[in-house]
Amino acid sequence: MWFRTTSPSDTRDFAAALARVVRSGDTVVLTGEMGSGKTVFAQGIGAALGVTEPMTSPTFTLVNTYDCGNLTVHHADLYRLDRTVEVADLALSELAEFSGVVLIEWGEAAIDEIVDYLEVHIDVDIDDDAGELREFIFDTVGPSWDRRRDMLSTALEAWS
Repeated sequence: MWFRTTSPSDTRDFAAALARVVRSGDTVVLTGEMGSGKTVFAQGIGAALGVTEPMTSPTFTLVNTYDCGNLTVHHADLYRLDRTVEVADLALSELAEFSGVVLIEWGEAAIDEIVDYLEVHIDVDIDDDAGELREFIFDTVGPSWDRRRDMLSTALEAWS
């Protein structure tokens, strides 16, 4: 699935639309180059799920946790991790399974540790006339996300 946004505000709105499809136990893996919009996208999902405090990229703390009442949002950033064993030590799949939603920036390092996830790859396309466009490629991995492909397409149709 392919989508496009035209501004940071549009990216947050797009992510909020995705949040309507997200459920407790879900993992969303965010990939893309530095500055592609992974944190802005995570902020959009977080706000839509009820995060009221500022969400910043947890580059040095690795995981920030936000209690949203009936749901917990875990926001991870794996940019600084060098080894697979470091990712395994974070037990990211258990965080989602037992206590909410996990959003993982630089999630390529965690893919071997997670069985069921939505991968969101973000590319930036700078156009002199249109500004900074963000292109999103979604890949559903695992039975839970595969069953929701049609739901995703419908919820995000305005950005396709």
